[in-house]
Amino acid sequence: MNRWRKTIALLLMLLFALSLFSVTAYAEGTDAASMACTSCGGTGLYNGAECGDCGGTGLLTSQSRMAFSFWALVPPIVAIILALITKEVYSSLFVGIVLGGLFYTNFNPVLSLDTMINDGIVCAIADTAGIFLFLVILGIMVSLINRAGGSAAFGRWAEKHIKSRVGAMLATFLLGVLIFVDDYFNCLAVGSVMRPVCENQKVSRAKLAYLIDATAAPICMIAPISSWAAAVSGVVEDYNGIELFVRAIPYNFYSLLSIVFIIALVLMRFDYGPMHLHELNAQLGKDDAASISSTGRESADNPRGRVIDLVLPVAVLIVSCTVGLAYVGGFFGNDPAYAGNFVEAFGNTGAFAALPWGSLIALIFTLIYFWCRKLIGFKDSMQCIPQGFNNMVPAIIILTFATALKNMTGLLGAKYFVAALMNSAAGALFRFLPAIIFLVACLLSFSTGTSWGTFGILIPIVTYVFPADSTLFIIGVSACLAGAVFGDHCSPISDTSIMASAGAQCDHVTHIATQLPYAITVGVICFVNYILAGFIQNVFLCLAIGIVLTLGALFIIRAATAQKNA
Repeated sequence: MNRWRKTIALLLMLLFALSLFSVTAYAEGTDAASMACTSCGGTGLYNGAECGDCGGTGLLTSQSRMAFSFWALVPPIVAIILALITKEVYSSLFVGIVLGGLFYTNFNPVLSLDTMINDGIVCAIADTAGIFLFLVILGIMVSLINRAGGSAAFGRWAEKHIKSRVGAMLATFLLGVLIFVDDYFNCLAVGSVMRPVCENQKVSRAKLAYLIDATAAPICMIAPISSWAAAVSGVVEDYNGIELFVRAIPYNFYSLLSIVFIIALVLMRFDYGPMHLHELNAQLGKDDAASISSTGRESADNPRGRVIDLVLPVAVLIVSCTVGLAYVGGFFGNDPAYAGNFVEAFGNTGAFAALPWGSLIALIFTLIYFWCRKLIGFKDSMQCIPQGFNNMVPAIIILTFATALKNMTGLLGAKYFVAALMNSAAGALFRFLPAIIFLVACLLSFSTGTSWGTFGILIPIVTYVFPADSTLFIIGVSACLAGAVFGDHCSPISDTSIMASAGAQCDHVTHIATQLPYAITVGVICFVNYILAGFIQNVFLCLAIGIVLTLGALFIIRAATAQKNA
């Protein structure tokens, strides 16, 4: 009852604030907002051609008076705050969408509803339809593997070979590192394989979700053959995108130090923040982080299932998704720029089309394989289709609302506002710019829930700020990528975090609340490291300092935690 009272009170306060905003907005007149285009610097030309953002005018305009200002970041900020307070992600995201629609239409209720539906939710469904299909297929595959007894067989094998909680967590980490092709695929594949193993060793769903999330985007960001490398290369102009991505890897402190942090945390056998309580509860057999989708009826164990019945479908899924990414990128086509060139093909691929392509092949293979093994009949296998779909419904709803909120933020021109702030900082604080870029990328990624959108916005700006032949140029690009991953890792509206929650079948808000202290610890160390990197500009020395700071921070936190719990 108290929880509902708090929620109602918060909503009333929000409505009151909206009324104040409305009065203010109408009092200011009806002029639309405008600003100089940050992409072309107000010239109307980008790389010798007409700028696509401003249409060659050099001026960005919007019908909303709140566009291109701090108000553009208010909807996602409100959604994030509400989610953390109320523990209800659906309602929080929806409030953010409503707020974005009202801001964009200058508080016109009819136009707001139209914008929310057409420009927000409908576009969100259309833009992420490929990922929805991938999620559904993966959910069906998981259901098939469970019913065929593959997961149970792997669990029995793991009980014999993985004898400790440390072993289960390290195995999860290693599998996350090995599946580096795509973060979505990583989250769901690692979750489905390692969830029964972690349950047997009494590792909490919250800890599993963190391990999945921390080895998804951070690992993809330092893997040259991945959808993330492809995304980065696609936004880089006048440079070899893959080459720049590879050169930026040694300075990507967040991804590299996250690896050090995870290994050290697991080996030191302690937790802090909200994660500590969830791990204690899990060891007592009371894991309260499980999502609603994970509490449903599980199919009966098939005693004829073997480990190969899990490993082979997952291996086929990995191979087919990798081939799919290469195929969509033109590896098997006639274009000489991509045909037969694996690296360039990955730089030209699209995960939204490639992952459904690969997963569908894997699903067909899995069905035929199980039928030939006589582990599951035709009727039972068809029952897995709605069951797998139902298991993915919560993730699909969250992803739809999160994408719709991103669309609202995009309509308000949040990225241009942040880009303008970035440009204004590029003068006097030159050596501090890597740290500033890291911070700005983090805030933008956190507010919008997208890493790809963040480095797509900021990398072109970074290329203008630094000389192309300087070490600071590489450090600046790395800081942009690292900050984007860090903000994405912390954000409740991040699609990767949503996928990690779905893979671990962990309550999403619990996942965010428990991993925040861990992500922030690494993020603060990275910020300090980028300040040092702006002056030292030596990758080996900077990495050594970062590793020492990470281990030192963990020893200090462990000592403080032990004293607190004593």
